[in-house]
Amino acid sequence: MPQETPLMAVTGTTLVLAAPAAAPAPAPAPARRSAAARALRPYARLFAVPGARGFTAGNLLARLPMGMFGISAVMMIAGQRGSYALAGAVTATGMAATAVVGPWTARLVDRYGQARTAVPATVIAVLGSLSLVLCVRTQAPDWTLFASYAATATTPNIGGMSRARWTHLLPRSAHHTAMSFEQAADELCFMLGPVLAAFLCTAVFPEAGTLTGAALLLTGMLVFTAHRATEPPPGGAPKAAGGRSPLRALAPLLGLFLATGLVFGSMEVASVAHLSALGLGGASGPVLALQAAGSCAAGLLYGARRPRSLRSCLCALAGAMALPWAAAATGSLVPLAAALLLAGMSTAPVMVTAMGLVQSRTPEGRLNEGMTLAVTAILAGIAAGSATAGLAVDRLGTGTAYLLPAAAALTALLIGSATPRPGR
Repeated sequence: MPQETPLMAVTGTTLVLAAPAAAPAPAPAPARRSAAARALRPYARLFAVPGARGFTAGNLLARLPMGMFGISAVMMIAGQRGSYALAGAVTATGMAATAVVGPWTARLVDRYGQARTAVPATVIAVLGSLSLVLCVRTQAPDWTLFASYAATATTPNIGGMSRARWTHLLPRSAHHTAMSFEQAADELCFMLGPVLAAFLCTAVFPEAGTLTGAALLLTGMLVFTAHRATEPPPGGAPKAAGGRSPLRALAPLLGLFLATGLVFGSMEVASVAHLSALGLGGASGPVLALQAAGSCAAGLLYGARRPRSLRSCLCALAGAMALPWAAAATGSLVPLAAALLLAGMSTAPVMVTAMGLVQSRTPEGRLNEGMTLAVTAILAGIAAGSATAGLAVDRLGTGTAYLLPAAAALTALLIGSATPRPGR
């Protein structure tokens, strides 16, 4: 290799030898962002919005009891009255009352504002919970349990109100990420809520789950509504929305939400029954929590990516819901747990995409009502799915019962494929 010759340079009147110029050092390669950092970046932009962290903290506090009240009531009533039939009837009555009262509460929220409506409605619901505890504790007549639990139907749809705030605060391009976060929050709260409730009712005292849930609900709602700067303006009277009803606008989608509720309700009952039949009843809670965790993780990941079409998400759901039925035939816990994890991961994209359609199709000023109608359809589907799966378990066996969520997912795909796209 030829030797480099020093360069000659003249500075003033002096001749000097200049050393060969050193090659410039290569610029350091930019640090590669981890996949986790890239996935979290859209959510960091969400919480950079002023007030977003505050109302989200209240939202999560108030949402956690949604997964606590049902199981807390069942454990409290069955423990004190010795009747699971009575406990189930009371909670079913409360669910039916919520299906009727919930949309009316949401309509008032849209018309008069979140803080003005949600706080009094929450106080009524909390008083209903306290009345239920008192009636159970004092051995009051059974009808008082039904009346008390029905009063909790005024609980506002905190998830719908939070989604309405994101819609008000963010540009349309960020709505997909916000809806994904809300879906993940739903899954997280419904995963942790029953576990916390069962612990409180067994380790503390039977009424502890209901009392803790009521305290969290009231505290969270007060924190949520205290952030008035992020609250969407009231919509006024229904005529401000052009007289259009959310029920009419969302009718094609409500069948889809009913079918997805059937998936959730039948899957839960079939899983609990199948694991009990295998002598693994104690694993029911962790396995169902794993399914919810899969949905939570998938929701967050989906929010960091481009949204897919509803039909694509429903195809994935229909395929994934066949996995638990196939895994049940093995009679082993590990394949079933893996299948339920994958099945759970397929539900979040469907819910996020469908809720996005609710958001786009609901008349202006009626978003809380539209969201609550969707949630009501899901709850109705869960109730029907649970009852149908119970009959299937008794008559056809636990393995066959897993065909119900697969059939419900296929039904959801057919409904979603027939649903007109926005703008048609």
